[in-house]
Amino acid sequence: MAVLPILTYPDERLKQVSAPVARFDDALAAFVADLTETMYAGPGGVGIAAPQVGRFERIVLVDVRPKLGERCHGFLTLINPELAEWEGMAVGREGCMSVPDFTGNVIRAERIVVQAQDLQGAEHAFEFEGFEARAVQHEMDHLDGLLFLDRLVSRKTDLFRRKRYK
Repeated sequence: MAVLPILTYPDERLKQVSAPVARFDDALAAFVADLTETMYAGPGGVGIAAPQVGRFERIVLVDVRPKLGERCHGFLTLINPELAEWEGMAVGREGCMSVPDFTGNVIRAERIVVQAQDLQGAEHAFEFEGFEARAVQHEMDHLDGLLFLDRLVSRKTDLFRRKRYK
């Protein structure tokens, strides 16, 4: 496994829309292993998307246990994720490994249902709420070339210079 270099804002490649994963093979599993190591190597990393390391396929990893303990799904690999349902809206603070110097207030759905495939290509549906729902939505935005900067409540009052990583 390897820690992959992370693209950072304002790299134009972060605006690229990713393509669906079509092949579920050993090469995909090896890439997901590297992406997993990259996510855990970053300070405060609870999620990562393949485009953040320059691979423009619809792959998202999420593990919010560092923030929520065991009150979540644990580590998830979501391949070709699609938002199927959402409910409620809430403002929350977000940061990103691709925007390391800032955090910002973003409005997201409070509860979501996501359909996705696993590493073998099997279909699953997941229900998320609260911080875990926020993390999944944040990572899925990367697949469509969006950063949390694109969803700030206000660029004047809701973008903050990060003091330190937690």
